[in-house]
Amino acid sequence: MQWLFLIIGLVLGLLFGIIGVNFYYKRGLSAEQKQLAEDSEKAKVEAEKIQAQAQKDAENRKRELLLQAKEEISKARVELEHDVREKRQELARERNKLEQKEDNIEKQLANAENKRAELDKKLEEAQKSLERTKEIEAAKERELESISGLSIAEAKSLVLDAAEKEYSHDMAVMLRQMEEKTKQDADKIAKDIIVSSIQRYASDYVSEATVSVVNLPNDEMKGRIIGREGRNIRAIETITGVDLIIDDTPEAVILSSFDPIRREIARLTIEKLVSDGRIHPARIEEMANKARKEINQTIKQEGERAAYETGVMNLHPEIIKLLGKLRYRTSYGQIVLQHSIEVSYLAGMMAGELGLDVNFAKRAGLLHDIGKAVDFEQEGTHIQLGYDIARKYHESENVCNAIEAHHGDVETKTPEAALIAAADAISAARPGARRENLETYINRIQKLEEIATSFDGVDKSYAIQAGREIRVIVQPEKVNDEEMILKARQICKKIEDELDYPGQIKVNIIRETRATDVAK
Repeated sequence: MQWLFLIIGLVLGLLFGIIGVNFYYKRGLSAEQKQLAEDSEKAKVEAEKIQAQAQKDAENRKRELLLQAKEEISKARVELEHDVREKRQELARERNKLEQKEDNIEKQLANAENKRAELDKKLEEAQKSLERTKEIEAAKERELESISGLSIAEAKSLVLDAAEKEYSHDMAVMLRQMEEKTKQDADKIAKDIIVSSIQRYASDYVSEATVSVVNLPNDEMKGRIIGREGRNIRAIETITGVDLIIDDTPEAVILSSFDPIRREIARLTIEKLVSDGRIHPARIEEMANKARKEINQTIKQEGERAAYETGVMNLHPEIIKLLGKLRYRTSYGQIVLQHSIEVSYLAGMMAGELGLDVNFAKRAGLLHDIGKAVDFEQEGTHIQLGYDIARKYHESENVCNAIEAHHGDVETKTPEAALIAAADAISAARPGARRENLETYINRIQKLEEIATSFDGVDKSYAIQAGREIRVIVQPEKVNDEEMILKARQICKKIEDELDYPGQIKVNIIRETRATDVAK
């Protein structure tokens, strides 16, 4: 465009020059000047030609620019229409996927309802069969009474009368006297032994609480623990299974959980994070793993301490670990490891007074509640689990019997086994040893977690908010997004059928997929 303006300027200059020369010519200039005038006229004509050519070139350039702009606009329109078509196709695919998911869920719910109807039908048939069985038994009883001519009560009376006639009155009196005397002597001896043992061993009791307090250097640290939009506190609760309570308490965070091991892991994790200063989900997971390792080491040390204090030797390493776990297991608020140590001492002292095997009594007393180390992880009573553990790690048959019989479920085979049962009752009955309310609460929370983990595909479950919420973490490769809804409904149904609880329980299912790589 600059060259166009330059040409126009030159043309205008030539025009002004020609006009001046013409004016001068008309004023009577010389022949030479007339010649100059003619030359100027020719220059004027030439300038007009140049101007016309410049205008023509400018018009051509303008048309070229317009065509180029139209081509670019057309190309942009085509690209935009292509993008719009792709977006519409993508939305259509997503809509089809959602419709398929809805159809699958409806089919699954329909199948579940059909199965429930079949089960109800089978239950009704079983009840009818039971009623028919009872009717048949009643008919048989009436038939027997008709044949014998006696009712069941009359037959029992005849048998008892015949048995009573076989014993004389004098023998009955003598046996009663001997029985009373023996009982009096045995009661006196037993009381003396028990009182002596209790006096020789006295220990303090510390009730286990369900909360821990972590002190912070300042209140600003509370905000860092919570994290942006609460991501850090959610990560801590998910990884440790402990409920964090952050309130107006100055420079402190409260940890709440029925499981002391989880609570201790969470406490160590937060202390490490506060000391390190870096608080984010990846760091939280790293510190939690370190805290678990420390707790495992503490568990081993506690088991070794219990064995050393009671003088029980040659225990299997796995039994040592299980004993250490009892440090974090409570029964009616009583720490089970301390209870087991006390039972071991009491049984050993009573065995010494009676001239029995002291080492055997101490060993059986220390191991009598070993099943409580795994009863929240495995099915069965702590008695049966403890018996299985003792047999698995090659404890003697008498020790196994003492474990199995300490609640009277089976007959004792040795006097020492009876002492274990007595020492267990003494330890539990001492003032301040146990609390009923805490044990009931813990049993309910443990049952809640057991119900959640009983379903296929569940990796972990944590009861939080004092049992008002159960957080279930599923395995992403086994449970997809559609199955999560049905899984939550199934867990709720089982909780309603098997558990008594106040208020409501929220079932929160979490499915998380992670991808990890290393930059080199």
